[in-house]
Amino acid sequence: MPLDTVSLGRTGTTVSELAFGTWRFGRADDEGTIEVGRERAHELLDAYADAGGTFIDTADMYGEGRSETYIGEWLADRDREEFVVASKIYWPTREDPNGSGLNRKHLRHQIDRILERLGTDYVDVLYTHRWDDDTPVEEFMRTLDGFVRDGKVNYLGASTFEPNAWKVVKANELADRRGYEPFSLSQPRYNVVNREIEGNYLEMCADYDIGVVPWSPLAGGFLTGKYTRGEDPPADSRAATDQQFVDSYLTEENFDALDAVEAVAEEVGATPGQVSLAWLMHHGQVTAPIVGARTVEQLDENLAAADISLTADQFDRLTAAKRGV
Repeated sequence: MPLDTVSLGRTGTTVSELAFGTWRFGRADDEGTIEVGRERAHELLDAYADAGGTFIDTADMYGEGRSETYIGEWLADRDREEFVVASKIYWPTREDPNGSGLNRKHLRHQIDRILERLGTDYVDVLYTHRWDDDTPVEEFMRTLDGFVRDGKVNYLGASTFEPNAWKVVKANELADRRGYEPFSLSQPRYNVVNREIEGNYLEMCADYDIGVVPWSPLAGGFLTGKYTRGEDPPADSRAATDQQFVDSYLTEENFDALDAVEAVAEEVGATPGQVSLAWLMHHGQVTAPIVGARTVEQLDENLAAADISLTADQFDRLTAAKRGV
């Protein structure tokens, strides 16, 4: 079945219920090998669009700009108006003392580079990738508002500000006083085992009517069930080389939560990853989780989560598997 559509937060725009994240596009390892090159990127975008997907998520620094370029080349053969494209801005993409952050000079330079790579006159959503403590809120909110007034951006979002809800509030309160475009979307990390936004951050999003578009819905692969309690991680897995991942995810508390995911997966005849995505899709405050994939097969498996229905009891059991702070 094709993906359903949902409202994009409080905006008047609709998007597919699962977004497609493209952070792997053009990403090079230490030897310079590209993880997902142009041809496979276009195959993945084809598969996503064929499934009814319309919400494409990227960033100016993904693959050193190659992600946006691949998407732009693909969009050139499509109807741009059928897709909602989000990008992010903050990180340096060139050697320049003013080439990072949310200062006006960087924002004005970079928005044009983003649009050029994407081959479009506008992006539907522009996220600030991080908060910039060195730039006054007045400066970057006024600059971002100018992008909206100029037609280069439709909506603004804040990415990865958790758990600093007060920073989003500070920006939106200033925007309200000045008549600027506010942040209407947020892109935090959120999944069955990463629950840091529960409490103040989610409450802030609800109070300010900010749509939640979570990244890392599968906890970096932990919630796919590839890891087993008490056993060494697979040699080709992230945990085999990333000690921080091991310390963060391969914990007794997280394996207890994974047990709950796997139990529900058995009940509904799905994979643990699909159930983890379904939990987010059944969440009243989540707009559209962002899924990624290296292959079309992985993408198809993730998109199939849209066909899973959870009972209220199953949703509650997954919610209770690990509590936020």
